[in-house]
Amino acid sequence: MDQKKEDKSEESKKNHTIYYRSLTKIITDMKNEINEAGEPAIKEHLISRIDAIEKDRKRIRDLFPGIKYEEWDDHTN
Repeated sequence: MDQKKEDKSEESKKNHTIYYRSLTKIITDMKNEINEAGEPAIKEHLISRIDAIEKDRKRIRDLFPGIKYEEWDDHTN
């Protein structure tokens, strides 16, 4: 299987940073939804989606290792 070469340009870095921060917001919203959800099935579904999003966030951080954690987070949590 061919593996796509990741774009590490400044433009890509900027776009990935914006995307990463949007994922952070989604995770926060999902955690709030988990606290409000009554059904265990809904909670489990949201937890599995958060896990998948966390993997994507890790992939993005690994793509740009020179960015400090504080820059990724941007105090949005």
